[in-house]
Amino acid sequence: MVFKRRDRRSPIQVASELVYPRGGWTRAFHYVKHRVRRLPDSPERIARGIGAGVFAAFTPFYGLHFLVAAIGARLLNGNIVAALSGTFFGNPLTYVPIGVICLQTGHFLLGTEFEKSETRGLMGKFADAMGDLKNNFLAMFTDRVADWHGLGLFYREVFYPYMIGGILPGLLAGVICFYLSLPLIRTYQQRRRARIKAKFDEIKRRAETEADTSVEKVLASAQTVKKESRDV
Repeated sequence: MVFKRRDRRSPIQVASELVYPRGGWTRAFHYVKHRVRRLPDSPERIARGIGAGVFAAFTPFYGLHFLVAAIGARLLNGNIVAALSGTFFGNPLTYVPIGVICLQTGHFLLGTEFEKSETRGLMGKFADAMGDLKNNFLAMFTDRVADWHGLGLFYREVFYPYMIGGILPGLLAGVICFYLSLPLIRTYQQRRRARIKAKFDEIKRRAETEADTSVEKVLASAQTVKKESRDV
């Protein structure tokens, strides 16, 4: 296969590169930036796609950010590939501050508080929810009793406040990224078009020069032949 990796990565390597990509986050950022700038679309559509992707990073639908970004880009008439790239705004370096901002904003808007007990904090409630999902799934095939307490608590205190609280900061971050990326993409595309035009002009100039040289050689040859014929 053309795009198959030569060196197969182990599951541990795949997981570690999700946290810290090979070459570092700086290289990954520049790669994504390079791919976005070279997208064959208008600057406005690309910028709208980036904004949709950034907004998706503020939603609690982890694992579905690509889908949320694609739907958002579709609704905004933005570039879907740019939206997928924009979701990288959410990464292991930003997930914690994004989560804290969204949770605090959500509880503030809803007038609620996150009840952190001595034994069950945020990660504990997340683990309880995952445990309920596993237990209730097995309950469909075994004699286990379904229990929704942990999942319900997670929804009320984490998921729902996160979803509500992520709307305002997500919109704000998306709009900021839209207005920041739009002039940059527009300037890059204009410079790229100018470079391409300059290359074509240079090729055209060389072709015309070579054509003129060829014509001069043909005329010179014709004159030589004509002169030789007269001498004969």
